[in-house]
Order: sequence, then structure tokens, then C-alpha cells
Amino acid sequence: MNKIAFLFPGQGAQKAGMGKDFYEKYETARQIFDQASQWLDMDMKALCFEENDRLDLTEYTQAALVTTCLAMEKVVEEQGLYPDVTAGLSLGEYCAIEAAGGMKLQDAVTTVRKRGILMEQAVPAGKGSMTAVLGMDSRDIEKVTDSIEDVGIANYNCPGQIVITGKTEAVCEASQKLKEAGARRVMPLKVSGPFHSPMLSEAGKELGQVLAQVEISPLKIPYVTNVTAQYVKDSSQTKVLLEKQISSSIRWQQSVEAMIADGVDTFVEIGPGKTLAGFVKKISKDVQIYNIQTTDDLETVISACRR
Repeated sequence: MNKIAFLFPGQGAQKAGMGKDFYEKYETARQIFDQASQWLDMDMKALCFEENDRLDLTEYTQAALVTTCLAMEKVVEEQGLYPDVTAGLSLGEYCAIEAAGGMKLQDAVTTVRKRGILMEQAVPAGKGSMTAVLGMDSRDIEKVTDSIEDVGIANYNCPGQIVITGKTEAVCEASQKLKEAGARRVMPLKVSGPFHSPMLSEAGKELGQVLAQVEISPLKIPYVTNVTAQYVKDSSQTKVLLEKQISSSIRWQQSVEAMIADGVDTFVEIGPGKTLAGFVKKISKDVQIYNIQTTDDLETVISACRR
């Protein structure tokens, strides 16, 4: 019998039209989009389904993406497919916690709306940046970033793909040294700030105040936290981990490796894009990987995975 993990993407996966076919076909998804519109006092359908300038703004992206992914996830479970463990990349961890039973859907949506605003406002424009480093071992990258102040690793995505973050000048210096040290490609990212760096520590503290008002429930299944890449089975840790996560490295590769070591052999990415599925393929060739971003995908995956 397959051991299944549900995976949820982070910021950057969003695209106009995401979730629209789920909204049109499934009452469960329709209710979630409509409820999110009421909770946040914004037109979530217009934000997610139509071409617009707001979807790529952090303060809107996060709520839109979590609403979409959880609307899809509820339909997946309604169709009879359930996970044994969940995980999400950065923002996606809120979906993972909700799907694991640790947070109410309304709290997940409203909290990430506030999280997005805090992250957007955390660092003045131009003061911080992020850069993807391709084709270089993480230990070699760490040697470079450890030698420079105000730069560190934001994301351990998969073998050969690491993201660095920090003050713009420090990231530029590290980028040049990484090129000289043999990185195949160094690519600045179009983001609004130095996410997952100590520069967001204050935003993390403010997020902690938001989380203090959120009810965290006992988990029905475990989830894997980005901060330590370990299973979380006791939800009493959740608020502290989410506060840390905003300024800590995202250990995605290590998280996937932990799930594989625990016997997970089937990964189902739920949400727009196929970024996480791509990462998992580079981490292991020995697991089954599926992606659900349309209702057609849903039917295919349910047929392949249903127990």
C-alpha cells in the first residue's frame, strides 16, 4: 500500500486562472473561495481567476495561493484520496498544517494575509534581494556565504538548486564569488524582499503576535516543518516554528528526504505549477510523483493513487 505525502507550493507558483475549474465544478471549492472573499473582504475570484496586477504582490499572493491550494485539497479528500503526511514550501506550510488538522481553514487564510503584509513591509525596497544558485553543491555554497556578512541560504530546494538571501550588496558579492567558485548559473530572483533571512526577524516577531490569537488543534497526521526538516507530531510546536520560519532557511530537500526515509513512496503536489514535483524528481528517482492543478489532473491522480 502506498504511503502518500501531500505537498503544497510556496509563493511564486501563483498564476491567473488557478483554481477556476475547481470552483466551477465542485461545490466544496466554491464555498472556500466564497468564504475567503468574506473573511478578507476582497474578491478572491477576481484575484485568482482574472489577469490582474495584484496577484504577484506579496500581500495578496499569499492569501490567494493558500485559498486555492486548500480549495483543491478539500476536493481531493472528498474524492477519496488522503495523505499520511503533509509538507509545504514556505507559505505552503500553512496549507500543510491545515490539511494535517492543526489549523482551521479560516485561520490559515486570514493569517497568511497578515503574513504577506508583514513580509512586504519588512525591508525597504532595494535593501535586500534573493538569488538562485544552480549547479553547485550546498556545502560549497555555504563556504562562500559563511565568509560574507549579511547573506545566507534561503532555500535548499534540491540537488543543484539553492537560493541565497540577504542584504543586496552582500548577495551581489556572494554571487560573484559563487560564479568564480564554479556555479553553473547565478540568477537574481524577482522578489520584493530578502525572504528567509535574519532581516525578517522583526516581521517574525510581529507574526508571532498574530499567531498568538490563532487556535492550534491537535494534529490528525504529522507534517514536516521547513525549519528543521523533521516531522511535527505535537502541534504545540507549531506557532514557534512558523515564527522562526519567516527568517530561517527552508530545508525542502531535507524535508523530502525525511519523508522518503519514513517510507513515503508517493508524492502529490496540490496547487498551481509543478515546481515541487520537479524538486522531488531531482531528489529521488525511486518515488511516484503526481501533480494536481486542474480538475483533469485530479481525475487522473485519483485513479492512480486511490487505495
